[in-house]
This record gives sequence, C-alpha cells and structure tokens, in this order.
Amino acid sequence: MSVIKKIILNQDFIAQILKTCQPHWGKLGWVTYKRTYARWLPEKQRTENWPETVKRVVEGNINLDPRLQTANPTSQVIDELTTEAQDLFKLIYGLAATPSGRNLWISGTDYQQRNGDALNNCWFIAVRPQAYGQSHIIPAYLDQQQPAPSMPFAFMFDQLMKGGGVGFSVVSQNVARFPQIARQVKLTVTISSKSRSYTDALKSGAVDAEKWQATHQTADDQAKVAYYQVPDSREGWVLALARLIDAHFNLKKVAPASQIVLDMSRIRPKGTRIKGFGGTASGPMPLIEMLLDVNQILNTAQSSAASRLTAVDCTDIGNLIGKAVVAGNVRRSAEMALGSAADQDFITMKQDQTKLYHHRWASNNSVAVDSGFANYEPVAASVAKSGEPGIVNLDLARNYGRIADGYHPGIDGAVEGTNPCGEISLSNGEPCNLFEVFPYIAQKQGWNLTRVFELAARYAKRVTFSNYDWEVSRRAIQKNRRIGISISGIQDWFLAEFGKRVVTGFTTKQDPKTGQTIKEPIYDPAITKRIDQLYQAVKTADQKYSQELNCQPSIKLTTVKPSGTVAKLAGMSEGMHFHYAPYLIQRIRFQANDPLLPALKACGYHIEPDVYTKNTMCVEFPVKAINADDPHFASAGNVSIEEQFATQAFLQKYWSDNAVSCTITFQPKEAAKIAGLLYQYRFNTKSTSLLPYSGAKFKQAPKEPITKAVYLEKLKAITGDVAAVFEQQNGGHDQKDAALIGQNDCATGACPIK
Repeated sequence: MSVIKKIILNQDFIAQILKTCQPHWGKLGWVTYKRTYARWLPEKQRTENWPETVKRVVEGNINLDPRLQTANPTSQVIDELTTEAQDLFKLIYGLAATPSGRNLWISGTDYQQRNGDALNNCWFIAVRPQAYGQSHIIPAYLDQQQPAPSMPFAFMFDQLMKGGGVGFSVVSQNVARFPQIARQVKLTVTISSKSRSYTDALKSGAVDAEKWQATHQTADDQAKVAYYQVPDSREGWVLALARLIDAHFNLKKVAPASQIVLDMSRIRPKGTRIKGFGGTASGPMPLIEMLLDVNQILNTAQSSAASRLTAVDCTDIGNLIGKAVVAGNVRRSAEMALGSAADQDFITMKQDQTKLYHHRWASNNSVAVDSGFANYEPVAASVAKSGEPGIVNLDLARNYGRIADGYHPGIDGAVEGTNPCGEISLSNGEPCNLFEVFPYIAQKQGWNLTRVFELAARYAKRVTFSNYDWEVSRRAIQKNRRIGISISGIQDWFLAEFGKRVVTGFTTKQDPKTGQTIKEPIYDPAITKRIDQLYQAVKTADQKYSQELNCQPSIKLTTVKPSGTVAKLAGMSEGMHFHYAPYLIQRIRFQANDPLLPALKACGYHIEPDVYTKNTMCVEFPVKAINADDPHFASAGNVSIEEQFATQAFLQKYWSDNAVSCTITFQPKEAAKIAGLLYQYRFNTKSTSLLPYSGAKFKQAPKEPITKAVYLEKLKAITGDVAAVFEQQNGGHDQKDAALIGQNDCATGACPIK
C-alpha cells in the first residue's frame, strides 16, 4: 500500500511526552521488551529504544487509514489523524494500552507495508482441499480455482513462518472431503556438496546432489522423476511441501509422479540473517526432516484399508510443520487442532509418548461441540490426566455476540474454529486482530477510558486495510472486518477500582435436567455496569469510524486475550487470569551470549545455567503481584475452579462478543468437578481450556510461588537499574541477533513470541 500523504510524529512532540510520561514497566518489562520487540537498527548499530519502537508502530498503523491513499486527503482528515497518532503514542509509550506483540515487532517496517499478514496474531484454516485462488503462493501445476489437498497445509506453513499462530480444524466433515490417496511416493532430498549445509543436511536425510545426478542421467530416468529445486525463500519452502503432498493425489492436469526429488542446494546456511522479517536462518535441515516425515505419514495412510487421511494424520502433518518452524528460529509455533468430540483417536492421540515428544507437542488440541453436547465425562477424564482437550462451542460462536445480547441466528454463521488461544472465533482463512487495554494503568495515568477504547478500536480497524497474501483471507477480512479489543490486567483493575473481585458469591439450585445441585454466581453490579459501558464505547467508536471509512461495521469487536509477553511489559495480571501467586520467582531463559546477561549480573539478579538446554542461562526475577497484600487478592494457586468458570462466563456475557481466552487451573481434588462445570456453563462460554496447577513441582519452573519474606530477601540483592547498566556497558551498541528464549504472547505458552 503506497501512502500518498504520510503522518509523521514530530520529534519535538515526542521529546515533550518523554518529559511528562513514564512507561509503566513491570519488573520484567524493559528486559522483556529489549529482547523481544526492539528491532535492530543497522545505521545505529544497536537495537531500538522504547520511544523509537512506539513511533515506528504508531506511524505504521496510522498510515493504513485508506483516506491517506487518495490524491487529496482533506486537511481535517490530516489534522484528526495527526492528533490521533499523538494520543496513540502517549497511550502506548505509557503502557496504558498496547497493540499485540505482532504489531510491536513488525508495524512500521518495510516488510509490513508489503505484507499485512504479519500484523495479525493468529489465523484459522479448515483442513480440507481448497483452491489457492489469487494468492502470493500457488503451485505452477494448479489452476487458481482448482481445489488441492496441499492448500490448507501450505497456508499453515506460510503463516507460521511469518510468526503467526494457526488454529486448524480436522473435524470429521472436513477430513472426509480429502480424496483417496492415489499413490505412495518415493521422496529424495538432495543437496550440493558445495553447500555450507551439506554435512548437516546429510545427517538429516539428504543425499549428495551431484552423485544423484550422475546416476540418473538418462531420459527414461528423468521422465519418472518430478524434480524441484527449492528456492531460498519462505515461498519456496511452502511450495516444496505443496508439491510433495499433491503428488500423492490424482489432480486434474497434473502428471502423476511416484518419485519426487527436492533439491536444497540454494537454501541459505544456518545463522544467516533474514532481511525484512528479521531473525536468522535455520539452514535446510528442519525442512528436510519435515518433508521426509510428512511423506511417511502419507505413504502409511495410502497403505491403509481406506487409503484416506484421518484427523490424526492431518494433525500430525500440522504438528510436523510447527516443529519445523520452531527449529527454524527462536520464535514459537502456535497451533491448535480442533477435532470432533466423538473422535476418540484424536482425543487420545497425545497418549502416544513417542509421537508426543517427536512432534505432537506442537499443538494444543480441542474438540468442537454444540450446546446440546452433554457427555463431558470422557473429555473431563482426559483433561484431568493431561490438560487436554479444550472445548470450543461453535453453536455459541455462530449465533451469539455477547451472551447478554441474546440469540441472533447466524450472526457469525461462517465461524468454523478459533485461533490457538481460543479468544477469537474465526471463519476459514481469517486472522485475529488484537489490541490490549490495561484499565488499571490507563486510569492511574489520567486517561478517559472511553477515549482509550476508541483509540483501540480505530487502531485495530486500520489493520484490516493492510495488504494480505492469501485470497481466502482477503475475502474473510473484507466481509467481517473483525477486531478484538481486549481488557487485560482484569484482576488488578477490579481490586484497585472496585475493591473486590467480580464474583461476590454463589447461590445454589438444582439443575432441572440432571437433578444435581449447582452453584450460580453472583456478580458485582458496579463492575457489570462499567464493563457494559466500555463495550458500548467500543461499539460506538467502530460505527463512527466505519462511516468515516465507508466500510461496514466490524462483525465482532471485543475479546479477552490471554496475554503473556505484553502483560509482562506492564507488570499486570495476564488477561482475565489471576496472578500465579502473590509473590513469585519468574524465570526467563536467555542465550548464553546475550548482551543483557552482564547487565543483569551487575544488577544482582541470580543467573545459573539452564538445566534443560545447552548454551542457555536461566535468570530469576522476584515479582510481587499488584494488590498482593489486598485481603480480597486471589491467585491461581488458591482461587476455586468454580470462581474461574464464573469469571470467564461473566466476561463472555458482558464484555466479549468474540470469545474469552482462559486457562482454568485446578487442584487435584477439583478434577471431579470438571465435567459438571463444563456442562453447567455450556450456554455461557465459547471456548475453555483447563490445566492442573503445577506450583513449583519442576526444577527451574517458569513461575515459582514464594513467601513475602523470601521475596523481600531476594529484592535486597538487586542493586541496579538494568536499562541504565546495559547502556553504560554497551555504549549504545548492543548485539544484532541476541534473542530471548521461552517467552510467548500467551499466558499458557501457546502463542508465538512475535
């Protein structure tokens, strides 16, 4: 998108804000920011500082306003957008609100101007044969509108490599649409001996390219082989996978080939810097291993009695893709597989320990239900054992916005699944587009919350006007203009603003169908009224901006995202979740050569080698939760499972017209309550996941509860400001590619870093 008139934030304005406003950094905030979102500035030989990041992010977003693409935008539009950009800068700089981590990383870069996909956190794709359409990636052997078995997997691979998470549906009605697998394929992966990756590639399963060519020189040999030299690009990796998958099926105008050769000689070696998106290359090894494993799955499925893919097969392919992306860079690969509630093979697939440790760890798995589903006992038994599957109620997602607004048949009828964390219900090919508000901080800094949520809605709306790579996504985005304005630090805000938690008690009654006694929550009326007011503010802002842009209002507007890395920036509780403990040790892992480590050591932070990963150091941060000493404070370690279900239902009823991401933690003694609570709230929550509360059972656990006395003792050892010491030690010139390990944009660790 070429901007004709560009809004630029004035340096004098920024200097003034820096004098009058301070970021609300959490204990881990600046460190997390510096290693996660600060981009490398080659002209300055250092990474960004926070004001530079915010300026880049705001300018990248404000200039997406389509009115700036016209030849003569009015002076009124220019003035309004300039004021809005200034308000956004102050809001985000102070950490009263922030766009998603994806935006913090990529907004305002040259890459973002070419490719808007990277601005969105996550995507959803239905795993069934689909046409590529007018997309940036389409195999040369296909017509644009020819459905291909490879398409959903190509979409998944592409978006994961761009740093987004992907939810995918392998429900029975999708998987049944794959045709029979026509043939087994012999896959040969070759690499030139001149490649710097040659030795490692051979260990991963490749063969010498020159030797292979020497033994396959005849015309007869060449005719039997489909040969493809994989380009050194993201698109080349995707097309290699697509060619392999489609070769197993009979497709129109595609000559069958029982042998495929994929040559990796052009792929850049491990450690090479990736321009544009950022990060470093992995070399071809993860791709080689993935292709060989995927081919094995397809060959095995072809030899079965039905010669068809199953939901487990499709999930395995998705997991192998995710595994390759994780190996390809430091960012995580977020996936959620959505299967059918009656598919026991899918529900139990992670019980195969060998495959779990090889690749099935790569997705969170959930099952799709409707409101009539009643048999939660098998699901609850699996949850108590492994924390999976989660539950996604597609009935509610398709026919309700906020539950308080009642039943609206087909209000979001194209929904087929969710993003990996479950806060946004999505149609095929659609992304989640998020912005996060911390009301606790916003009010502390003197903001009018109505203005804050207006700015949030307008920011997210502009993201829908980006350039998108896939036709299936462009269609969904233009139709829905879906946004997700999230409240975060919810528990902190409730206690500070209202002096209580939202669930003030329970009444008991008998369920008329089961005869069982259930607890009905009582919600605080003041909190209920305020949440409803803020929802109406978002709705009004979207309607007004939609009129200005001459587009339809967004189909849905609000959500509660799980947060994670972004919440750590501001030091707030994550989404709707309760703090893990009032006082805790938060551990973060760094590469052993990270330039932050000397500064952290000089400031007194405890650092030790990571017991799980080589060349990695583990740093301990003592953390006190906001309101930790409040008598109404509750943590994940002691809040009841009933209150967590009730809190999620409250937010689904009065705030989120999309969904509410929540990982409900439970103690072993509460496991017997899971089935009953899932059944009780089946008309109230669109997606739910549960996880046993682990406390400090694991060595070097990411979060370890401690006492107040231990916290105060550890705090005494910290004697310096990391940002100041880091600047002093490095003289403003930090390293290019040092990267934070083990951070994520979700409370549960499900979503990617950036």
